[in-house]
Amino acid sequence: MTKRSYKPGDEVEWSSHGSRTHGEVVEEITSETHAAGRKVTASEEEPQYRVRSAKSGRAAVHKPEALRRHRPSSTD
Repeated sequence: MTKRSYKPGDEVEWSSHGSRTHGEVVEEITSETHAAGRKVTASEEEPQYRVRSAKSGRAAVHKPEALRRHRPSSTD
Protein backbone atom coordinates (compact mmCIF):
# COMPACT_ATOMS: atom_id res chain seq x y z
CA MET A 1 0.00 0.00 0.00
CA THR A 2 1.32 3.42 -0.95
CA LYS A 3 1.67 5.91 1.89
CA ARG A 4 -0.21 9.16 1.52
CA SER A 5 1.92 12.27 1.56
CA TYR A 6 0.96 15.91 1.48
CA LYS A 7 2.76 19.22 1.19
CA PRO A 8 1.97 22.69 2.53
CA GLY A 9 -0.87 24.26 0.58
CA ASP A 10 -2.62 20.96 -0.23
CA GLU A 11 -6.38 21.08 0.37
CA VAL A 12 -7.42 18.11 2.53
CA GLU A 13 -10.39 16.90 4.56
CA TRP A 14 -10.73 14.89 7.75
CA SER A 15 -13.28 13.65 10.25
CA SER A 16 -13.95 16.02 13.14
CA HIS A 17 -16.46 15.22 15.88
CA GLY A 18 -18.61 13.03 13.66
CA SER A 19 -18.59 15.22 10.55
CA ARG A 20 -16.17 16.04 7.76
CA THR A 21 -14.23 19.28 7.68
CA HIS A 22 -11.64 20.60 5.28
CA GLY A 23 -8.71 22.94 5.24
CA GLU A 24 -5.12 23.34 4.21
CA VAL A 25 -1.92 21.51 5.10
CA VAL A 26 0.32 24.02 6.87
CA GLU A 27 3.30 21.86 7.74
CA GLU A 28 4.68 18.34 7.57
CA ILE A 29 5.99 17.34 11.01
CA THR A 30 8.88 14.85 11.00
CA SER A 31 10.18 15.01 14.57
CA GLU A 32 8.76 15.00 18.08
CA THR A 33 7.29 18.41 18.92
CA HIS A 34 4.30 20.20 20.43
CA ALA A 35 1.68 21.45 17.98
CA ALA A 36 -2.05 22.25 18.13
CA GLY A 37 -1.96 21.96 21.91
CA ARG A 38 -0.54 18.46 22.16
CA LYS A 39 2.65 16.41 21.99
CA VAL A 40 3.21 15.06 18.48
CA THR A 41 5.32 11.96 18.06
CA ALA A 42 6.39 12.01 14.42
CA SER A 43 9.45 10.97 12.40
CA GLU A 44 10.71 10.98 8.81
CA GLU A 45 9.24 7.47 8.44
CA GLU A 46 5.96 8.33 10.21
CA PRO A 47 5.18 12.02 9.52
CA GLN A 48 2.13 13.90 10.75
CA TYR A 49 0.56 17.02 9.28
CA ARG A 50 -0.50 20.29 10.87
CA VAL A 51 -3.65 21.50 9.13
CA ARG A 52 -5.78 24.63 9.46
CA SER A 53 -9.56 24.39 9.24
CA ALA A 54 -11.09 26.52 6.47
CA LYS A 55 -14.19 27.10 8.60
CA SER A 56 -12.80 27.86 12.07
CA GLY A 57 -9.16 28.70 11.35
CA ARG A 58 -8.10 26.34 14.13
CA ALA A 59 -5.03 24.14 13.86
CA ALA A 60 -5.03 20.37 14.24
CA VAL A 61 -2.47 17.61 13.70
CA HIS A 62 -3.31 14.39 11.87
CA LYS A 63 -1.59 11.25 10.67
CA PRO A 64 -1.66 10.86 6.88
CA GLU A 65 -4.21 8.03 6.99
CA ALA A 66 -6.72 10.40 8.66
CA LEU A 67 -6.52 12.85 5.73
CA ARG A 68 -7.70 12.70 2.15
CA ARG A 69 -7.59 15.13 -0.74
CA HIS A 70 -10.45 17.64 -0.57
CA ARG A 71 -12.99 17.57 -3.36
CA PRO A 72 -14.90 20.87 -3.28
CA SER A 73 -18.69 20.63 -3.29
CA SER A 74 -21.37 23.22 -3.91
CA THR A 75 -21.69 23.80 -0.14
CA ASP A 76 -18.04 24.81 0.41
